[in-house]
Amino acid sequence: MAHTLLSPESVTPTRRVALDSDAINEARVELAACFQLAAQYGFEEGVCNHFSAVVPGHDDLFFVNPYGYAFSEITASRLLICDFDGHVVDGEGKPEATAFYIHARLHRLMPRVKAAFHTHMPNATALCLLQGPPLLWLGQTALKFYGRTAVDEHYNGLALDVSEGDRIAQAIGDADVLFLKNHGVMVAGASIAEAWDDLYYLERAAEVQLKAMSSNRPLKPVPHDVAQRAYEQMRLGDKESARAHLDSAMRELRRRGIPFDK
Repeated sequence: MAHTLLSPESVTPTRRVALDSDAINEARVELAACFQLAAQYGFEEGVCNHFSAVVPGHDDLFFVNPYGYAFSEITASRLLICDFDGHVVDGEGKPEATAFYIHARLHRLMPRVKAAFHTHMPNATALCLLQGPPLLWLGQTALKFYGRTAVDEHYNGLALDVSEGDRIAQAIGDADVLFLKNHGVMVAGASIAEAWDDLYYLERAAEVQLKAMSSNRPLKPVPHDVAQRAYEQMRLGDKESARAHLDSAMRELRRRGIPFDK
């Protein structure tokens, strides 16, 4: 965790851009829903951890949560919009420094990443504390991530400058999930829905793996050819499944009266 903020001069708006469109408002609501869902499932850690998403139509701007609010407090209107130079272009407050340096550099250097979710969620983070490969190919849920993960073996303290953000961006490479050893996980998605879907199922896969490991019985890995085939089968429908998953979760939030879209 960290509580370092960007310097005050970094939060002064430097330009005026049109930030009110159907696509932008939809992205705001979807990202806010992801914060609420993460809180519901216990993925948050106090007022730390951070989600970001590129602002539709503005590839040099991104949404991020303001410092000082738990995930359960994040609503669409509370999200900040920042540029890659550390200026808050829209919203009240400022991002926590590590949130800025990690997410700004990741979005700037990896344009394919439209949403980036960083958490210390307990089960996936527990795998980051073990020697060796974090995620093992033992069950069907894990196979969703077969060939899609990377590992950063070199914990380097807090990301308080661009060099650490750059190092993390380089570490993720072409992967969609980065296990940061001694730290937590980063999930990178082509959309907010896909990032949420991966975050949710990553924690489920990690939870089941830890339960299996705690039995102290021999683990039964899936053979490579079967794992590869199952991964390919799942990826064929992943985009549509992720969309349906987030839509369903948002309906449930609304049914429960959680005002994430305000």
